[in-house]
Amino acid sequence: MSETEIRDDRAAGRLEAVGDGEVVGHIEYFVLEAPERALVPVHTIVEPAHEGKGIAGSLARELYALAEREGVPVAPLCPYVVKWAARHPESAPPADPRLLSAAKDWLRAHPDRF
Repeated sequence: MSETEIRDDRAAGRLEAVGDGEVVGHIEYFVLEAPERALVPVHTIVEPAHEGKGIAGSLARELYALAEREGVPVAPLCPYVVKWAARHPESAPPADPRLLSAAKDWLRAHPDRF
C-alpha cells in the first residue's frame, strides 16, 4: 500500500485514512457545542485487511492534532482513543470530566447518530 492520507470529512463526522484510493479506516466523531466546543470520537474502525499497520494510531494522533489546530479539547468516548490517549499523554491532554459527561448526555440524546 502507498502512503496513507488522513482527511477530515466534518460534514459526515469522520476522520478518514485513505490509501490507494480507498478508505481503509476511520474515526467517527461529533462536535460537542456545550458546555464548550470539543471533538468527541465515538468509534475507530480499520478494515480487516489493513489492521496492524498503525492506521488507528495515525487516526487518533491526527484527531488530537486537529483539535489542537482548532483550539478545542477532545472528549473521547471511543475505547481505542481513550487507550491511545493514555499511552500518549504528550499528544493527548486528559479529558475534562465535565466534557465527557456532556458528550455522554449528547450521545444518549441522539441514539440514531452512531
